Amino acid sequence: MQHHSKAIYDVPKRASVVVIGGGVAGVSAALYLAKSGISVVLFEKGRIAGEQSSRNWGWIRKQGRDLAEMPLMIEAERLWREIAAEVDEDIGYRQGGVTYLVQTEADQNLREGWLAKVKDFGLDSRMLTASEASAMLGLNAPKANIKGALHTPSDSYAEPPLAVPAMARLAQRHGAQIVEAVAVRGLHREAGRVCGVVTERGLVRCDAVILAGGVWSRTLLENEGLTLPQLAILSSVMRTTRVSQVSTSTFGANGASIRPRADGGVTLARAGAAQFDLIPAAFQHFGAFLPILRSRWQIMKLRAGASFFGPLGRTRWAMDQASPFEAVRVMDPTPDTSLLKDVLGAAQKLYPHLAGARMAESWGGMIDVTPDEIPIIGPVAGAPGLILATGLSGHGFGLGPGIGRMAADLATGVRPQSDPSLFSNTRFDLKSSALASKAAL
Repeated sequence: MQHHSKAIYDVPKRASVVVIGGGVAGVSAALYLAKSGISVVLFEKGRIAGEQSSRNWGWIRKQGRDLAEMPLMIEAERLWREIAAEVDEDIGYRQGGVTYLVQTEADQNLREGWLAKVKDFGLDSRMLTASEASAMLGLNAPKANIKGALHTPSDSYAEPPLAVPAMARLAQRHGAQIVEAVAVRGLHREAGRVCGVVTERGLVRCDAVILAGGVWSRTLLENEGLTLPQLAILSSVMRTTRVSQVSTSTFGANGASIRPRADGGVTLARAGAAQFDLIPAAFQHFGAFLPILRSRWQIMKLRAGASFFGPLGRTRWAMDQASPFEAVRVMDPTPDTSLLKDVLGAAQKLYPHLAGARMAESWGGMIDVTPDEIPIIGPVAGAPGLILATGLSGHGFGLGPGIGRMAADLATGVRPQSDPSLFSNTRFDLKSSALASKAAL
C-alpha cells in the first residue's frame, strides 16, 4: 500500500475541531471543515488511508443501498465528482456503472424488490435481460447461470489507495492540518463536555471532536467508559494480473465481485464473506449481531484465538500510558488465501474475460460493522462535544465524503443536507447495545 501524503508532525495546542482517524470519513470531514474556513487538525496514528480506506473494493454505488443511506449516497456521489475534478491527480475515478448479475430466482426477487423501493429517488437503475447482461460480459449468447442483471449506469468507482491520500492533500491545501504517526489516547473533558484530546504528544484543546476511527472507535470509547455496538470483521481482497476489459462496469455476483482497475487488472472479492474474531465485545454485543451471523453462516468464519487478548480486545490504559493505537500503527491482517483462491475460480467461471487471470496481490482489511450495517454518525449523549463517524460496515468508501460532510456540519452546528437522525446511535437498544455512558462523566 503506497502512501504519498506529506505529513505535518508539529502538534498544535488548539483547533476548532479535532478529527481522529485518517480514513475516508475523517479525511472528508477535515476537507469540508477546512473548506468552510474552520481550523481543523486531523490525527492519524499511522498513515493516511493505511487501513480499510485503502483496502476496500473502491465501489461508489447507489445501487443496492439501504433506503436510509440513499439521500446521503446521492449527495456523496456528487461530492466524489467534485473531489475528482478538484484534486490535481488521477484517482481512478470513473463513472463506469455497477451491475449485479441475477443468477437465481431469489436474486431476481431481491433486485426487483429493491428497484421498486427506490423508485422515488429518480435513479437510472434498471433490470437487464439475460441477453443484455451476457452481452456486457462479451458473450454472444446468455450463459445458463445468468438470468439477467440490475444495472445502474451512473454509479462509479475509484482507486482507494490513490483517492484518500489525494483528498488529504486537498484538505491541506485548504488549510487543514494533517498529523500522521501521532495517536490520540483519549478525550479531554471539562465540566462533562469534550473539549480536547490527549495525544501521545500532549493535550490539544478544541470545541468539538469527530471520532472517525474505524475499527478502533469502540476501543477508544470503551476506555472512556462508553460502549459502542460495533465489531470488526476481516475481509479478504485481491487484484489480478492484466486482463482484457470487456466493460467499464463493476460486476457483483454470488461467487465473486469484480471492479476494473486502472492498472489493467481487476479487484476481486466475495460479498459478505468474512472472518469474525471472538473478542470480549463480541460476547457483549452478540445478541445485536446475531441476525448478521445467522444470515451469513455459510460464508462467515468464526475464529477464537490470540485476538481475544489483542489490541481490539478488552484493554484499558491511562492518558500517560501507551495505548493500543501506538502498539499497532497500521493494522495489516493476513488475508484468507484459501477463500481468495476459491473466489478466483468462481470468477473465472462467471466472467469469461478472466480465464487467464492470476492473483497478483492479496490483502486483508478490518471492517467496522454495526448490527444493522448502517453507519453511526452524530452526537453522543454521554459525551457532549463528541461526534461519531464510524461503523461504515464495508460500504463506507462510496459514502465517505457524505459521512465526512455530515459529521463536519454536526460538529459546527450546521444543518446537514441529509437527515442525520437516520444514523443516530439512539436507534439501538440503550439497555443492551447502544452507545451510552457506563460511568459518571
